[in-house]
Amino acid sequence: MSNTLAVATVTEGLRQLIAQSLAPDIPFAVDVAARKPPTDPPADPTITIFLYQVTPNASLRNADAPTRAADGTVLTRPAAALDLHFLISFYGDEAELIPQRLLGCVVRTLHENPVLPRTLIEAAAEQPYLHGSDLADSPQRVRFTPTALDIDDTSKLWGMLYQNQTPYALSLVYQGIAVLIEGRGKPVTGKPVRTRTVRAVPSVPPVTQPATTGTTEQG
Repeated sequence: MSNTLAVATVTEGLRQLIAQSLAPDIPFAVDVAARKPPTDPPADPTITIFLYQVTPNASLRNADAPTRAADGTVLTRPAAALDLHFLISFYGDEAELIPQRLLGCVVRTLHENPVLPRTLIEAAAEQPYLHGSDLADSPQRVRFTPTALDIDDTSKLWGMLYQNQTPYALSLVYQGIAVLIEGRGKPVTGKPVRTRTVRAVPSVPPVTQPATTGTTEQG
């Protein structure tokens, strides 16, 4: 479980994971930023990480129900289970195929290390704007899996961005599964057992009757 800084911590952790994985394959400096794809594509080597969608996790969304008694008392602390959808875009000199070289590094990194390491989560939480994040203490680990977008989905995604004059760039889409944001309510403690009642109820064993075969007399 984690608090409301979990989503931002995952984004920063993913940014650091990608930034640290570029050397030694990429011999030049790369700006890795957690932001939307720019409206003016940068000429310098750049990777942008954009959280463009958040959806409920289908398998965990009801794992904590019910959380309250009939009178509203909190029985268990509720937790919202979320999947994070990231658009990772690549920029640079097309003549030297820099976007494709950057893409290859990111694919290899996220395939070799699909689970966000605890060390990077802790490093992300050291950012001043993420102070107080407790994602590193959560037993639920965030796993990144590639998402295949068909032409229609790709057109919708970039068409939405193009409304803000953002041109298409070579990109990947990854899904972070799953982030649990815990509620603030404090569950009530269970009441102690004051008395114990043990009863012995006599019973007779079941009687099994043999099956009978009916006969039909013809007169």
